Amino acid sequence: MGNNSKNLNPVKNGILSLSSKVNPTLKGEGSRFHARPAQLCQAVLASHTSARGPVTSVFSDSHFFILPSELAYYKPQTFGLSGSQLSSQSLSNGVSTWKVCFLSPPTLSRYPLSSLLHLLLPIDNYLVDCGSIVDSVVDNRRFVSDASCRNKYSLHSSRSALLRNENPYDVSPRIYQSARVFTRPSRYEFEIREKGTHMVRFHFQKLNSSKFDFGDAQFHVLVNGFVVLSDFIGGEVVSPRVKEYLIWVDTEKLVITFIPAKTSKFAFVNALEVLSAPKDLILDTAEYVNSVKTDEFDGLAMQALEVVHRVSVGGPKVTPFNDTLWRTWIPDDEFLVSSFGSKRVYFSGRIWYQMGGASREVAPDNVYNTARVIRSTNASVPDVNITWVFPVTGGFKYLVRLHFCDIASISLGLLYFNVYVNGNLAYKDLDLSRATNYVLASPFYADFVVDGDASGVLSVSVGPSNISMPYTIVGMLNAVEVMKLNNSMGSLAGKLPAELVLKSWPKRNIGVLIPLVAAACLLVSLSMLLRGRMTGLKNSLTWSKLPTDVSGADVK
Repeated sequence: MGNNSKNLNPVKNGILSLSSKVNPTLKGEGSRFHARPAQLCQAVLASHTSARGPVTSVFSDSHFFILPSELAYYKPQTFGLSGSQLSSQSLSNGVSTWKVCFLSPPTLSRYPLSSLLHLLLPIDNYLVDCGSIVDSVVDNRRFVSDASCRNKYSLHSSRSALLRNENPYDVSPRIYQSARVFTRPSRYEFEIREKGTHMVRFHFQKLNSSKFDFGDAQFHVLVNGFVVLSDFIGGEVVSPRVKEYLIWVDTEKLVITFIPAKTSKFAFVNALEVLSAPKDLILDTAEYVNSVKTDEFDGLAMQALEVVHRVSVGGPKVTPFNDTLWRTWIPDDEFLVSSFGSKRVYFSGRIWYQMGGASREVAPDNVYNTARVIRSTNASVPDVNITWVFPVTGGFKYLVRLHFCDIASISLGLLYFNVYVNGNLAYKDLDLSRATNYVLASPFYADFVVDGDASGVLSVSVGPSNISMPYTIVGMLNAVEVMKLNNSMGSLAGKLPAELVLKSWPKRNIGVLIPLVAAACLLVSLSMLLRGRMTGLKNSLTWSKLPTDVSGADVK
């Protein structure tokens, strides 16, 4: 078993290949995907205990790969696979726990290993447990302590403190039980290996602490020159809150800066995520829709985006554990303002993702297998729309991504409807059959950019068109995402650019500093003058020794 180590050949991205000569019996039938690979894996672990990345083995007719358990975030459903297609077994070498994933041969023809590993392991993948001295595992994801020497990023802070929650009854996930507090401007710097869009998530929840009053938590946050939070009041965050951003990165580092709003305030963060996003997550072009016309909006991928709303229509909450990119999709009930004539639909069949269309990274199966629909039940087409209203901040543009998947029609070519954003016609006579190359239950999404006005709300509606047909579905929607675009100042919060936000931290007051320096110089001069005079007196006078015994008669 010890000789197996000579067959380990390091390649890119920390993947290690195993020659089929390691154990020729693996080519046999029977227990190929169970006992024998497990035995080989044990040998691999014994000879390569320091490996932190995935280990793979490729044979003529079988394939398996090994992942550290903290990196194996998947479930078979993540890839649309059954347990017979993608199974796993946990192993331990006494140092680390690993997960061995077995792929059946038919699966290999549909899912190349490289694409599976990209889903499991983003190129840039930082999960940071801030202020903790130990790692935390949440949804099978390991958040590494920012006090650990294993980190591949740096923290620059002259005034920071590690804080633990002093409330013994708080049942929040472990990453919310600690925080790092900053009383002066501080920054995290992350090395970037893959340029492009990155997902940046901040986790916040105030702590019960005797050292800091979270009523004084007020701060700004910058990400690579974009202002993402301004005068954020941390004392109001009484339950876990995630702020998510999509940031284009074309530099070698991503820098996150925390700046207290005043010298009497402080900043804090419970946890951070910096992940490279799939290439198809944010495209560069969308349709710009207003009351006058519909036009193309270019350069979208270079914008900074804040995820304001991510909503699953007609379905339950989708948690990070059930999402391919660890996102949360909330139910649409609180945003639904007009649902007369509509109904929820649920689909238990397979969602058919197609090359060039919406992928599981754009939205998972759990989002596309529910919807709200308008159905014509007689010879007439109902004249109703379903409408959702979302709170937004005026003065910004918004990307509105609408997700569709025809899980309700009984046949192709029957579904036609209109889509409205902010009351304006965004998509006329949408034909989902044509949009998905005539495949039912195949996902499709459309991106629109709109202006957020002074009303403070953004509306989305679907309803029948002039070519909708009786006895068919005449409107549907599966999910909505609303993302804020940065303004001309490079800000997602307020009107000040990053440069002015940085300068808002008070420097030493020059008007006070100059008199202080002058006074110090004057004191030094006086001291030197007095010392000179005392030296002169010492040299010109003769001192006599006092008597050691002074009688009372000598005292007048």
